[in-house]
Amino acid sequence: MEPTEKKVIVQRLKKQENNLLDMAKRYYSILSAINDLKLTERELQLVAFTAIRGNISYSTNREEFCKMYNSSSPTINNIISKLKKKGILVKDASKIKVNPLILLDFKNDIVLETKLLLNG
Repeated sequence: MEPTEKKVIVQRLKKQENNLLDMAKRYYSILSAINDLKLTERELQLVAFTAIRGNISYSTNREEFCKMYNSSSPTINNIISKLKKKGILVKDASKIKVNPLILLDFKNDIVLETKLLLNG
């Protein structure tokens, strides 16, 4: 191996989730960690829930989230505002949705390829 060649290390990880919501939450927690977004547990729950339900604008979706996670409507509004500033949630017409750039179909298995590059 020449001194200028870099060794590439491949590590495969596998995690099985019980339902779509858990799968979405795991995916967004990985995105948060890799991109240093520092999302809280409640923020991850809201993003995952919104991704599965399609939006968080309908009152039935908000009520279901509040019941599921023992939260309140003002808390949801604060989280939405923060996540919109970070570009994770976007307003599409009159609906608040997950940014399409990071929205996946969680009904399928997901394979993530991550490259951590050393600069220098």
